[in-house]
Amino acid sequence: MRDWLTDRPAPAVCHHGPKRHGTDPRPGGPVARAAERIQSPAMCDVHDRPRVLIVDDDAQMRSLFARLLNDDGYLVDVAADGASAIEAAGARPPDLVLLDVLMPGVNGFEVCRRFKRDSATRLTPVVMVTALGDRDSRVQGLGLGADDFLSKPVDRDELLTRARSLVRMKRYTDDLDSAASIIMTLAVLIEARDGYTDGHCHRMANYATLLGRHLGLGDNDLQALHRGGFLHDIGMLAIPDAVLRKRGTLSPDEYELIKSHTVVGDTLCGNLRSLRAVRPIVRHHHERLDGSGYPDGLDGDQIPLLAQVVGIVDVFDAVTTRRPYQEAMPLDHAVEVLRSHARMEWRRRDLVEGFADIVESGRLQTFTTTKESSSQRPDFTNG
Repeated sequence: MRDWLTDRPAPAVCHHGPKRHGTDPRPGGPVARAAERIQSPAMCDVHDRPRVLIVDDDAQMRSLFARLLNDDGYLVDVAADGASAIEAAGARPPDLVLLDVLMPGVNGFEVCRRFKRDSATRLTPVVMVTALGDRDSRVQGLGLGADDFLSKPVDRDELLTRARSLVRMKRYTDDLDSAASIIMTLAVLIEARDGYTDGHCHRMANYATLLGRHLGLGDNDLQALHRGGFLHDIGMLAIPDAVLRKRGTLSPDEYELIKSHTVVGDTLCGNLRSLRAVRPIVRHHHERLDGSGYPDGLDGDQIPLLAQVVGIVDVFDAVTTRRPYQEAMPLDHAVEVLRSHARMEWRRRDLVEGFADIVESGRLQTFTTTKESSSQRPDFTNG
């Protein structure tokens, strides 16, 4: 990468230029007025200003974009080629990427493809800059996940309006992810509250993802399994301590209250779009193939696949971890418990055998702890 001011080799640079005034060639025009209706980043706190990554092998274009965006209050990083862009995004994640299509080496299409396949950058808006009327480039870019396009020569007001709109949507997405992260943190805190041994959520996420990969599931399903491993019992937050920590047998009413954690958890995740794929796991991981499970008594293929996966690994973890009411059982014993469930038509036999193959081949990454849970909560996984 080369410095856009001196055109000498330089690392990716962050520009913190002051906001300048009077640079709009068409003040008061309709596009300019529309742009002003979307809050300029210059009005934000300096620590909250959005960051734009400009990727173009033309030093003059980098300089032009950097000046316009600096003037509007953005923090700007620049890269002169695809490889430098990928490195810069890893070092300082951008809120928006302006990406030239035609560059030597790693071109804009390949950079877009990599950004959209990387979980760290796939939700970052990518605007591809193409020649006027370059339909083929636009179609190819859309296929790779590009979010918008600008045509050369680039209009200042159009650039700033689209940048503000896309950055605003990126911030909304970040807020949703932050909310999901908070809920996942609460799920981990349940371990301390309801008496699971340390690491239950991490083990569940790990086991479910391993089984999902074994089944050949796609990236979206694997992400849902990972989150579902953490969140499957999030509804336990609504269960009173007196019930969770009760010694001995629960009354019928208390057991019904425990079972309600599935519905409560589904409701807690219901308002977050980023957790939409997790809701069937949270609600249905205690269902059984023969219809004897809860909360909805689903049977057979009515039970979502991902919920069945989490249900299987939940049983496995319950059997193989030490709790006040039981000693940890050997792995082969836990596999036999799952096979007995398949014989009783509680679990799908192919899913059970898939997980058994992972365990018996030594591919299971187990987590151990010497700390015993302080709770006397009975085991509800098999009930």
